[in-house]
Amino acid sequence: MHFVDAKGILTTSGGGCGMNVYRGCSHGCIYCDSRSTCYQFKHPFEDIEVKQNAPELLLKALRSKRKKCMIGTGSMCDPYLHIEKDLEITRRCLEIIEEYGFGVAIQTKSDLILRDIDLLDRINRKTKAVVQITLTTYDDVLCGILEPNVCNTKRRIEVLEEMEKRGIPTVVWLTPILPFINDSEENIRAILDECVRVKVRGVISFGMGLTLREGDREYFYSKLDEHFPGLKERYIRQYGYAYEVASPDSPRLMKLFRRVCSENDILYEPDKCFSYLHEFPERHEQISLFDM
Repeated sequence: MHFVDAKGILTTSGGGCGMNVYRGCSHGCIYCDSRSTCYQFKHPFEDIEVKQNAPELLLKALRSKRKKCMIGTGSMCDPYLHIEKDLEITRRCLEIIEEYGFGVAIQTKSDLILRDIDLLDRINRKTKAVVQITLTTYDDVLCGILEPNVCNTKRRIEVLEEMEKRGIPTVVWLTPILPFINDSEENIRAILDECVRVKVRGVISFGMGLTLREGDREYFYSKLDEHFPGLKERYIRQYGYAYEVASPDSPRLMKLFRRVCSENDILYEPDKCFSYLHEFPERHEQISLFDM
């Protein structure tokens, strides 16, 4: 890892703000879009760039904002990388968000987020905290291949359960679904059954497939050669160099996805899911008489 002083920390989109305190990743997911050359990494992807002044920048930004909003993090880089255990930059940012009465929508694959469940609980009681977890395969052996350096699916489901116990709303990212690897009805149904059981608020899917572009594609194909011999050639024959790589079973799987979510009052249309993530509630923490 290496440390930098960032010039800014918040970006504005969809009525909320986003931030990333790290660049690069140590989770090793074989399909990671953030490896794409369009993001112009000037350092090796596994050499994590740490924005060491992120808490100070966030403090300054939130002090000057007139209107409260949701602060999103995790869209480009997981806020709970292995180094976060010692650096605690994400935790310090959550403390600032809680202190200034903003909401947070945080996305991760790591169970390290449970370390901060106390903060997330406090934020959710004051305003709103939404925890987003990525689930791609119910098979933990396959999970160890696709996402080798982060906790497995069963553990992530336990994270969702713990959040539900605290009343912290959750959203699952059911993506990517890799053609000929995890695009089975058995896999999709098993994940959705768990989403129903742990009462997630929404499930985000853009279709059963993945996207591939320069940088990401080459790394993904090298991992296909390593773990699924012959599959790279099948991808090339079927998809060429397409950006959108849809499962041949996508229509049937999406029908199953929509039906299960609809029957269980789970948000599933991407626009509605994002509206929920960006919506900042106009409510305030009620102070108990016993706290006065």
